[in-house]
Amino acid sequence: MAKDASDDPVRTDFIEKTGLITQAEGLPRIAGRVFGLLIYDGDVVSFGDLATKLQVSRASISTSIRILEERGLVKRVTKPSERQDFFQLAANPYGTMLKGIQKRNRSIQDDIAQTIQSLPADADTVGRLTAYANFYASLDAAVAVALSELNSFDDPTTGQQPTALKD
Repeated sequence: MAKDASDDPVRTDFIEKTGLITQAEGLPRIAGRVFGLLIYDGDVVSFGDLATKLQVSRASISTSIRILEERGLVKRVTKPSERQDFFQLAANPYGTMLKGIQKRNRSIQDDIAQTIQSLPADADTVGRLTAYANFYASLDAAVAVALSELNSFDDPTTGQQPTALKD
């Protein structure tokens, strides 16, 4: 008898850890678990199967999928003659994640720069705020290096090419 993938403790642990990582980044834990399952299994998964495999409500899956789609990490696909939606990793989700980090860092730098511009040039605070802005500039440079490195891999997209849906 073939072992069910949901009984695999390594898989279960990875999915749970991905949920915790995502939760620490301010997203719902279930969104991270969905993302972890899609990464680990590498399959196109139906909406109903996500709820069943993760043992969560369909409403939780719906909320999580919406968040992951908005962030460009998951792609909705359809299957002829099927009424439900199916999901897979979007193309280059890790690059998308890095671009999101880069966008947030740049927004923070802009906010700090606006504060610095509103202060007198000789204010004591300017030096500390400039150091703070430089911190985010360093993060931005590091993310740019990471994006470049990610794009230099043979297959930077997902490790999962878009696949035809299984019947």
